[in-house]
Amino acid sequence: MINLKNNFLLSCTLLLSFVCAKAQNKEKIIDRVIAVVGANPLLQSELESQYQQMVASPEGVNENTKCKLMEELLYQKLLLAQAQKDSLNVSEGQIDQELDRRLHYYIQQFGSEDRFVAFYGKSVDDFKADLRDNVRDLLLSQQMQSKITADINVTPNDVKTYFNSIPPDSVPLINSEVEVGQIVKKPVITADAKKEAKDKITKIRERIMKGEASFAALAALYSEDPGSANKGGLYEHIQRGQFVPEWDAQAFKIKPKELSEVFETVYGYFIIQLVERRGDEVDARSLLITPKVEPQDLLIAKMSLDTIFTKLATDTTNFNDMAAKYSNDEESKNSGGLIVNPQTGASRWQIDELGQWDQNVAFAIDKLKIGEYTKPIPFQTKDGKQAYRILYLKARLAPHKANLKDDYQKLQAIALSKKQEKAIQVWIKKKLAGTYVHITDDYKNCAYTNKWVN
Repeated sequence: MINLKNNFLLSCTLLLSFVCAKAQNKEKIIDRVIAVVGANPLLQSELESQYQQMVASPEGVNENTKCKLMEELLYQKLLLAQAQKDSLNVSEGQIDQELDRRLHYYIQQFGSEDRFVAFYGKSVDDFKADLRDNVRDLLLSQQMQSKITADINVTPNDVKTYFNSIPPDSVPLINSEVEVGQIVKKPVITADAKKEAKDKITKIRERIMKGEASFAALAALYSEDPGSANKGGLYEHIQRGQFVPEWDAQAFKIKPKELSEVFETVYGYFIIQLVERRGDEVDARSLLITPKVEPQDLLIAKMSLDTIFTKLATDTTNFNDMAAKYSNDEESKNSGGLIVNPQTGASRWQIDELGQWDQNVAFAIDKLKIGEYTKPIPFQTKDGKQAYRILYLKARLAPHKANLKDDYQKLQAIALSKKQEKAIQVWIKKKLAGTYVHITDDYKNCAYTNKWVN
């Protein structure tokens, strides 16, 4: 059966597949086509690289692993064939975003880009070029799968029915989880700091206008945007709506080679130079100068939280109310201060998930008892600014067997996944009836869930 829950094929990292194949003593493997679905060939190297991932994974492999992976890959090719038939498409910007996301994750595992490049002997840009077509196919397959399951949902009665159908000895075990809240205080950016930043970027703009230096050179020297400074400020394949509205307004207004006026965003002051526009997609150079936070302003933010901490410690108020009233973090303040797990959309975190998201939070709450708060502690916000926060441990759940009261959201997700899997099996059966599929003899004897072999 196709494993829709965190589907291995569709959620696997193509980068790791690629480098696993490359890392096998750097020997060249003679490749061959082992299957064709529609007009899409499946290569031996695709299967082998997936298999090497499984060998290195905690699950390990057994005598059925290759056949299971083969079926996952055949399913991807069937999705891709239908996506092509339905004229689905993904933009170059979407492909770039996915490549950047995947490469960023694996570079983090190495500790630096230099170590990554040194280990594999290939630049990041070369990796992107090699993986581009594979990522395009992956995104098309994901889009097709989303189209199949888009209208499927479950009711509370469906969830209850599913839970009651689980044999007692098969009820899933839920690992230890926590719920954590925060109240964030960012220092106020003073008028003087804003003026200083705006004056600086205005002078940079004047130098570009006078031809004293190129935008790329000055962006490399002065821009405080970590996403583009090392590329001379260049962003490519940016979709409308991908960046903040103020950036979009300028990028889709100016003409090629034209320089924008200085404009302000939540990140600071920008100037943009348009390189090329293609409908709702642009290539542009971007330069950012952020207002500096003065030490005394950071201290004022901490002192403000000190007062809130005192109120919380004497139980004169409610954490949720204080978070809603005083926190500067828009996401958590709207959920009563609770930090939402972006992977699940719920407020519960397994400890390892929380550590991966923010190790400092996991460390800070480790010794807290339920209902306790940390004193104000410094941290860096997502946009790179210094701030302080109070962390609150709302709940710590011991490992337990799932139940409807405590684990409804998890059970709802599983029930939905099961229902989606059934819909996909129906879809596969229907599409196989009208799609050309050829599998080489050495893979025809697998015990496939679906009828890939006639």
